[in-house]
Amino acid sequence: MERVLITGGAGFLGSHLCDLLLERDHEVVCVDNLRTGSLANLQQAMQNPRFTFLDHDVVEPLPWSGPVDYVLHFASSASPKDYARYPIETLKLGAIGTLHALELAKERSATFMLASTSEVYGDPLVSPQSEDYWGNVNPVGPRSVYDEAKRYAEALTTAFHQTEGVDTRIVRIFNTYGPRMRPNDGRAVPMFVTQALHDEPLTVFGDGSQTRSFCFVTDEVVGLHALLKSDVAGPVNIGNPTELSILELAKKIIELTGSKSQIVLRDLPTDDPKVRLPDIRRARKLLDWKPRIDLEDGLRRTIAWFRDPTSLD
Repeated sequence: MERVLITGGAGFLGSHLCDLLLERDHEVVCVDNLRTGSLANLQQAMQNPRFTFLDHDVVEPLPWSGPVDYVLHFASSASPKDYARYPIETLKLGAIGTLHALELAKERSATFMLASTSEVYGDPLVSPQSEDYWGNVNPVGPRSVYDEAKRYAEALTTAFHQTEGVDTRIVRIFNTYGPRMRPNDGRAVPMFVTQALHDEPLTVFGDGSQTRSFCFVTDEVVGLHALLKSDVAGPVNIGNPTELSILELAKKIIELTGSKSQIVLRDLPTDDPKVRLPDIRRARKLLDWKPRIDLEDGLRRTIAWFRDPTSLD
């Protein structure tokens, strides 16, 4: 039985990946310091005897002494509120945390996967964004601590692959949403759903014309697993190529919740990307993967969970 060690496994995306790996008969070691993750996300996983949780900050060397077949590095502050609150920690996770995870993978001859992000493309000048696009990132802007941490992590992963012989995967994740998102993490879907369920004004930044492409979490983790089990080093975009504006998203959530909320406009944050649209041709061709859950279905499931976190998960 193959063993997977995943950093950041108590987070929104990491916990869903833990569940999928357990469903597919892996042993899972989850490493998380719970800064932005939660043990509540792991309730299902913790009932499985093949699951182990370690409370640990991966900026320090990983304490796992047993064998491991895969090392997945998902530890990171992923929302604007989080990396604004923890800028140094975010940079350390991208640099030192990635180094420690890669060193463990090298020592154990394990396959390594880096959870990178569409934010490496910055405020893109081309759309859709393919893996060959180098991006348009402000290295000293308010989002730089996250963008550049992930860009450095990609470079470090590539160096370990090319010079140390580590079998690596790089995935660029696009705007994942679904159950277990934190209501106050600052990302559009949980913020809008929370506001709508309380009949509060939905806060839209700018004129709402900036676009995003939202991938439901179950589709996302299936794509991650497909990449992990492939021989594709990447980077590979895993996301949903259905693009819509933030204003359209807000209106859709008001409709689906039956909310009385109005929409209010606020100033657009500095360096907020105007477009975000994944080119997933590489994932389709090399992984035979594409998203299957449409936005309305995914939003209904997400809204149901926010209404009652015990309703589905």
